[in-house]
Amino acid sequence: MNVITEQTINKNGIKLHFIPTKKFKTLTFVAKFSAPLSRDTITKRALLPYVLRQATESYTNRTDLQLKLDDLYGAVLSIDAVKKGENHIISFRMEIANERYLPAEDQITTEAIHLLKELMFQPYTENGVFSEKIYSREKATLRQRIQAIRDDKIRYANIRLIDEMCKDEAYSLHVNGYEEDLEALTNQELYQYFQEMTETNQLDIYIVGDFDPKQMEEELSALTAYESTGTIVKSAAAAPKNITEVKEIIEKEPIQQAKLHLGYRTNVVFSDDAYPALQVFNGLFGGFPSSKLFMNVREKNSLAYYATSQIESHKGLLFVLSGIAPEDYEKARDIIREQMIEMKEGNFTEDDLVETKEMIVHSLKETMDSNQGLVELFYQLQVAETDMTLKDLFTRIESVTKEDVIEVAQKVEEDTLYLLTAEGGE
Repeated sequence: MNVITEQTINKNGIKLHFIPTKKFKTLTFVAKFSAPLSRDTITKRALLPYVLRQATESYTNRTDLQLKLDDLYGAVLSIDAVKKGENHIISFRMEIANERYLPAEDQITTEAIHLLKELMFQPYTENGVFSEKIYSREKATLRQRIQAIRDDKIRYANIRLIDEMCKDEAYSLHVNGYEEDLEALTNQELYQYFQEMTETNQLDIYIVGDFDPKQMEEELSALTAYESTGTIVKSAAAAPKNITEVKEIIEKEPIQQAKLHLGYRTNVVFSDDAYPALQVFNGLFGGFPSSKLFMNVREKNSLAYYATSQIESHKGLLFVLSGIAPEDYEKARDIIREQMIEMKEGNFTEDDLVETKEMIVHSLKETMDSNQGLVELFYQLQVAETDMTLKDLFTRIESVTKEDVIEVAQKVEEDTLYLLTAEGGE
């Protein structure tokens, strides 16, 4: 299989990841600042993307910034923050037209890199802090986003599951931060943290498209001139949790459709040899429409509006998400647990195994058809600190046997059950 590869070099503590490919007519730049999850910083990091995407030193308001992006043949910009295992990642993404496909006089790559540099390191400031107008407005935007989570019952139920399951673990921290911390935060504190972040976070910059790596390295000198010490120590792998009994949390609200979410410890993470088998396990268990959860909970017994499972590959967690009628709670719970027993006992066919592996490989190939997806796949390898290549990952998935899946299933332990149900019923 001809799989795209990357070339990585270190410049002033910044890791540059070159992913040359002729698959796309654009150039994509993705810069990722990584630091361990911490209650002290999570709300600041959640707010920074909102503030930083509004203005820069040269483009002092959102309108001027958008006009500059339009001038770069409609360059697309996004900045966001996510959790990956027990690390918090702030990502800057810019996609531009590849000047190789533009008239000779239109050399926009250098301009785009300088704009990205300003977005990352030179925000618009007034009196030594962020613009008070921008700061106040974006603080209100984040506040609304935090409050809106309560209205998204699927998301809210999963957050509550993680709250209970990972209590006293960094992974339980809310990716959007906390309203009480946001209210207490000052503009000066946020700006000071921004300076600290750019100096101490691990910074990885990915470039995807049709380009010459040597020439691109020179083009990126504007970015790599900013030395990153990467002094923040990465989160250590959490010790395996000893589960003595499954926690069952039931909460009630005036809702019609109950949310039944179960959390499991897989005791396997992305860098482990058993991870490809865990991917196949998840596909068979609840990852695809042909899976046991979908077929038995939703289709055969008509107990769920949806029933699926997903893995958190760097923390070693598996979540089952289902929407049910409140009166079907016990029956749905029991059938979900039966599907886990079926997996542990190897009650699936070789045809099921082959079909699932094919679907996983197809899904990975689809991800690689997107420049952003390609970056995220390579970043998975970076976060896991593994020497595995994408080609290795495909090979290992295709090599997974039924015995491998049964073996990894034995490691999966139910930790917490969370039910959000209607008032007056279970």
